[in-house]
Amino acid sequence: MTVIIDLTAIREGTGPARLLDMVEGRSKQAFKAWLVEREESWRNEVEVVAMDGFTGFKTAASEELPDAVAVMDPFHVVRLAGEALDGCRRRVQLDTCGHRGRKADPLYAARRTLHTGAELLTDKQKDRLTTLFAADAHVEVEATWGIYQRMITAYRHPDRRTGRTLMSTLIESISHGVPAVLAEVITPETHVKKTRRRRAGQLRSDPAPPTGRPKRSTGASNTYAAPPSDSAT
Repeated sequence: MTVIIDLTAIREGTGPARLLDMVEGRSKQAFKAWLVEREESWRNEVEVVAMDGFTGFKTAASEELPDAVAVMDPFHVVRLAGEALDGCRRRVQLDTCGHRGRKADPLYAARRTLHTGAELLTDKQKDRLTTLFAADAHVEVEATWGIYQRMITAYRHPDRRTGRTLMSTLIESISHGVPAVLAEVITPETHVKKTRRRRAGQLRSDPAPPTGRPKRSTGASNTYAAPPSDSAT
């Protein structure tokens, strides 16, 4: 199932997202067919298309909305970073313990805490992470966790311009000299760099163009991967 949402009100700060349609199937053709059915005047208003990492959506958008900017929505960018963090944790777990995570293993026990935003950590969780990162064997997990936290901070910042700056700084910092052992960082880095090159979607804070042409932001996503509320983050 493909969920298509109008994100214009969220982008402009005037209200919540609006559900446009739910289309059977999750494919390039499903989204493309839906776009073809829209009036040309409607398609011409679309400036940004936020989506998950499925390339079919991007291809459909580029063919039917050639002037629109395709970006990966924040929910999926952060999810990629979270998957990288989990991948690093599991790899280090195997390297240091020789087996998959068990209840008593520090890395396994901290798996949920690692995904908690730094500003939301309780004192107990902070102590757990301090102890975890004190071990030299966990330095790679700590480094990946730091990148994950910086990404969350950028997206959650109330000022979009500042958030955009934070994200750009993060991208620059991981674009050069990242140790080969931090292989898990490469995938989210690549996606985030592509997002920046296409303009920063939800972090974009450009003023409205002087032409007066209506602006519209649309999101397409797999309902099972990201509910409408997440796609409109």
